[in-house]
Formats: sequence, C-alpha cells, structure tokens
Amino acid sequence: MVSVARIAALAVALAAGPALAGPDPALVGVSGPLTGQHAQYGAQWQKGFELALDEVNGAGGIGGRPLKLQFEDSQSDPRQSVAIARKFVADPAIVVELGDFSSAASMAASPVYQAAGLVQFGFTNSHPDFTKGGDFTWSNAPNQADEMPVLADYAVGALGFKRVAVLYINSDWGRTSKDLFAKAATERGAAVVAAEGYLADEKDFRSALVRVRDAAPDGIVLVSYYADGAQIARQLRSVGLKQPVVAAGSVYSPKFLELGGEAVEGVHTTTPFFPDDPRPVVQRFVKSYTAKYGVQPDAYSSRAYDALILIAEVLKQYGTERKAVRDGLANIQDVPSVVYGTVRFDPQTRRVDKPLSTRLVVKDGRFALWDGGKAAAN
Repeated sequence: MVSVARIAALAVALAAGPALAGPDPALVGVSGPLTGQHAQYGAQWQKGFELALDEVNGAGGIGGRPLKLQFEDSQSDPRQSVAIARKFVADPAIVVELGDFSSAASMAASPVYQAAGLVQFGFTNSHPDFTKGGDFTWSNAPNQADEMPVLADYAVGALGFKRVAVLYINSDWGRTSKDLFAKAATERGAAVVAAEGYLADEKDFRSALVRVRDAAPDGIVLVSYYADGAQIARQLRSVGLKQPVVAAGSVYSPKFLELGGEAVEGVHTTTPFFPDDPRPVVQRFVKSYTAKYGVQPDAYSSRAYDALILIAEVLKQYGTERKAVRDGLANIQDVPSVVYGTVRFDPQTRRVDKPLSTRLVVKDGRFALWDGGKAAAN
C-alpha cells in the first residue's frame, strides 16, 4: 500500500509538474481515489500522469503553456465526487476533468459537469450508460457492453465453458457486467448455472462458494477488482472448487498477483494494454516508465498516461476553451495510443472506436499471453 507521505508527495509533484516558464498553465482537474479501498488505483494513475506530464511539458507544453493537474481525492465515493465536480466547474482555470475511478462515482457527478459545460473524461468508466450523461461526457474506456462479450468469447468460445458460475461484486458496475456476460455466454451456447453477488468489503466468500460448488459448473467467472478477486481465488480450493477461472480485466494489476500468490496461478483475464505488446508506441512507453519507476506499467498507469497524452493533443490542436475540448474530442483522429493502438471517437457514443483486447493467463507468477491469444479488435 502506498504510504500517506508518498501520496502527498506525488500529489504535490502532479500539481507542480516539470518547470516550464511562460503564461498561466492549462489546468486539468482529476477526481479519483488517493485513499480508501481503491487507493492503489489512484497511485497507479499518478505514475502514468507524472510520465505524461514529463513528456508533454518537456516538448513545450500546450502552445508554450505548461500542462498541470489538480488531483482531488474522492476515495471513488459518489458523494465526494459530486463535491469535487462542483469545485472544478466553479474554477475557470480548469479546462477539462479526468475521472472518477468507478462508474458509480463518475455518473453521480456527470450532471454537474454537463450543466456547466466542462468535459468529464472517464478513462476507466466502462458502464454502458456513462457517456449517456450528455455531450460533455466522454470515455476512452472499453464499454461493458463490448467487454463482456469479449470475456464470454474467452470463457465459452476459447476455453470451452458450458456450465458457468459467476461471482460478481454487488455494485452497479458488477451487476451490469454480470448481466451482460450472462447474456453473451447464453448466446454462445453456455448456461449460467450460478450467479453469486458479494459486497465490496466482504472477506469470507465460502458460503457463496459452496453454493457455486453445488451448482456443478465447469468454469468460474469473476467480475471483481484485484483485491476481492484475489481473495476469492484463495478460497476456491478450500471448498473443493478446482475449475478454471476467467476474470474481468479489472483484476489486471500487480496487486492481484501479490495478494493472490499461488492461488491465482492459471487465472485467465483480458486487457487492452499489455507491456509485452511489440508495438513501438507501447515499447517506448514501457521503456520510459520502467526507467522512471523501476517496474513495468499496469493497466491503470497506462490508461492514465494515455488519457493525459490524448487530452494534451486535443488541447494543442483545438484549444483550451471548455467547449473547444468537447468539439476536439469529436473531431480528433488517430492519436497514437499505448492502450488502444490509435484513438478516434464515435461522436454518437462518445467512446473509442474499435479498441483492442488481449487474452492473458497468470503463468509462473506473472501475466503472460495466453497460448494463441493475440490482440484483436472487439
């Protein structure tokens, strides 16, 4: 876990950014978790943001103006994200907002951003209804309505699951993902024989796992984050469950490996970003990130880096007025992306057009490409 002192130091560094003399900065507001149960995601965001700031400001910023961030800690709590939204929209220096981490926290704040005409850019918000908040609500996160069929293709089509049990976090994101996965799995010829929800702070999953065991599935699907997903994996064997496991891409984090240990060996997942991807834009990013932090980037640091690089390009090409940011996202074409290949948006859905997805498996204590798994368009 990141220490409070480290969090404070990173927040100061993000607010300051690399020194760049000249006019007032182009200020980007960030609403996300620096403390609380999702703090690790915010810590990974910060690393990606720092690297992006280094590159953008090292190349002259936004037309000679430094790019800076104002990161407010929401704990990914909808009540706090709304308060942060009100603060951001009232500050004319903030030209665009990034976040929040969870779709629930972001969607609670969407009406505030929409009413004020400030772009809310949810780069980890996969809920299919997120961008329906209005024309100032945008996302480069894969839509759950796209992600869950991809997960079903992996579990049912590639791994051959016929009787599937789903364990899902009992949140709006988790329930929606579970329903979309179940629909896609059924369409692919599988039966969902059990679906067990659990609370975000739950620690003992054995009663739910016993019910899963009694349903006699031939495969298990986790709609989880890394902490709860790892804990479930640790408890599977205690009730006699030895079936293969496929997890939503939200578990793709070094913390999943750390917390799960040997129990997550063999778990399958998908991700739009993988550091062993041979594309030059990915390898340049991985090299720079590893040189700066001594570790490889994960899905969340890469998404944060990608989001800020994209926003910087929009500001450079279309200007820093709030309306210009909205119009720029609708028109920008083929921005190189470490996560998605290149980025352009569908102006109707306000989401990335044709994002990538890669199949992974935990092997020898690390994420690796699944045999035969290759990056493919959704």
